[in-house]
Amino acid sequence: MARKRVLITGAAGFLGSHLSDRFIKEGFHVIGMDNLITGDLKNIEHLFKLEQFEFYNHDVSTFIHVPGNLDYVLHFASPASPIDYLKIPIQTLKVGSLGTHNCLGLARAKGARILVASTSEIYGDPMVHPQNEEYWGNVNPVGPRGVYDEAKRFQEAMTMAYHTFHGLETRIVRIFNTYGPRMRLNDGRALPAFIGQALRGEDLTVFGDGSQTRSFCYVDDLVDGIYRLLMSDYHLPVNVGNPDEITLKEFAEEIIALTGTKQEIVYKPLPVDDPKQRKPDITRAREILGWEPKVSRKEGLKVTYEYFKALKPEEWFKQPKEFVSH
Repeated sequence: MARKRVLITGAAGFLGSHLSDRFIKEGFHVIGMDNLITGDLKNIEHLFKLEQFEFYNHDVSTFIHVPGNLDYVLHFASPASPIDYLKIPIQTLKVGSLGTHNCLGLARAKGARILVASTSEIYGDPMVHPQNEEYWGNVNPVGPRGVYDEAKRFQEAMTMAYHTFHGLETRIVRIFNTYGPRMRLNDGRALPAFIGQALRGEDLTVFGDGSQTRSFCYVDDLVDGIYRLLMSDYHLPVNVGNPDEITLKEFAEEIIALTGTKQEIVYKPLPVDDPKQRKPDITRAREILGWEPKVSRKEGLKVTYEYFKALKPEEWFKQPKEFVSH
């Protein structure tokens, strides 16, 4: 029988590359698409030798053409860290709006089911804790983070409109903080930032007083939740993340203990609109998908640290990319 075909946008990114691996493992023909602004071909170079993988260097904010049939579309193209989307705010808005519209249109034309990657950031600086899918969020639309938060909120609205008006089979995953191999050390998020500083012998930077919380999910667990959601019959948003909550100060201390370094923690002012707390309510994922995370933070951090430590030392000092926003 012919393999089922799946298009994964953002395929050269952190999550997209792991999703590509999972779908190859499940026997799919994977069509990866990425414009490589924040993605890296090194994340998927091991797939290029496979007959069941092909790649398009393309910006999904422009018209998308994929020859042949498609069974599934996974829209994961987007900058995903503040250091990126604050440098390319317009492209971030475009990939969440125009890119989503193009992916939905392609899915409709091909009769494919589509899953879009939303985020816990749609909850903003939440006033409900833990965050469940019924909470509408506390987002500043004109703040610096609004370009990402509102792009994702629009993405959800557009996806639901296609489901309601066109009868398209849609799925929406709200992703909470995720970590694992293939993250970029310089992407500005807490975990790679802490590990990068430890590898370089620098003090670890905590913003605010470190009392703000995050909940970190290992990438393999997240990918399994996404796969289960895609294959489910549920079209409303579903939180996928690990509810094991920790303060950023405690997290920095865990990284210092893990790496065996002697650095101190230094404190800097909290960025504008930075969420004070973040913890997913995964009741819906448990009940509908039979999913919950299995990898402990201790286990996942060890694997992630070993990945970063094995990089060439010049990667530890690599500066973030300079972007042109248009």
